[in-house]
Amino acid sequence: MPRFTVNSDRFDPYHNFKFKVKWDGQYVAGLSKCSALKKTTESTPWYEAGDQSGPHKIPGKTTCDPITLSAGVTHDTTFEAWANLVNNYEGEAAMSLKNFRKDITIEVCNLQGKTVLAYNVFRCWVAEYQAIPELDASGNAVMIQTIKLEHEGWKRDMSVTEPVET
Repeated sequence: MPRFTVNSDRFDPYHNFKFKVKWDGQYVAGLSKCSALKKTTESTPWYEAGDQSGPHKIPGKTTCDPITLSAGVTHDTTFEAWANLVNNYEGEAAMSLKNFRKDITIEVCNLQGKTVLAYNVFRCWVAEYQAIPELDASGNAVMIQTIKLEHEGWKRDMSVTEPVET
């Protein structure tokens, strides 16, 4: 079976450096990193009377790892505004119970910039926000801000199909 159905001559897999993340209908500007989509199902041992060959293993609870997004620090307040819907200096009364969860979409692009894969991540909320990194007067690094998103799972968007490459 070919690795690519539309572009059967293509051999190389997609790169991990061309991606976009969208929430509230808009792409998030300046992203430099998005952590992996990962879920893990626990293995539960089950012993059957009369069968001493060892335990049977059945699936247990499934958990999804949080997603971390990183972006260069600019005057864009997208990360901060979302983080402040969950927790801010004004206290619990300022929390937005209606708006603090968002569905996001992670899109992977080919080298031509066409979307080749998309994943919808459901009911995300900001569990951790880092506004600025450690500051170092002797350094020469770009300042990066991060948000860690807890979520309730993800699903591949099957409406995104392999584009014809030229």
